[in-house]
Amino acid sequence: MARLKIKFDNEVAPALQQKFGYKNVMEIPRLVKVVVNEGLGDVKDDAKKFEAAVKELAVITGQAPLVTKAKKSVATFKVREGMNIGAKVTLRANRMYEFVDKLVNVALPRVRDFRGVSANCFDGRGNYALGIKEQLIFPEIEYDKIDKVRGMDVIFVTTAKTDEEARELLRLLGMPFSS
Repeated sequence: MARLKIKFDNEVAPALQQKFGYKNVMEIPRLVKVVVNEGLGDVKDDAKKFEAAVKELAVITGQAPLVTKAKKSVATFKVREGMNIGAKVTLRANRMYEFVDKLVNVALPRVRDFRGVSANCFDGRGNYALGIKEQLIFPEIEYDKIDKVRGMDVIFVTTAKTDEEARELLRLLGMPFSS
């Protein structure tokens, strides 16, 4: 079992139940899934670079990404309907907890001049979105083997009803929010 899942069961859930006064354990907010999304529109015409970026995302998350395709043709961006324009991974259960643990304890502290993540990126329903500017912060990525520095979006989907509950859940899981 993942280290963060054990921490959630033993420390985080009881702390949330005490703080918010939940009467039923099913009311306690939990992390449902983590979605990692990477837009690859800049390499849509180069199949080798696109495949390399998809493999990097697979190495980072530990799961094969789903290649996203354009829904509409946009002549301005030279995009045709059905073209590969991105990749996404939806992580659940143990892989999700392993990824969050790695992100919080290893990757984010490697960001240059890191002072914490913004606490204002909640959507009003208890979900949190985090933008990462470069994939080099993950220890699996070798600096010499990448062709271009790319960013990604990480979305944390929770069962929390309010942003305050979700913020407390993520804070207890180790997310370093800036003050």
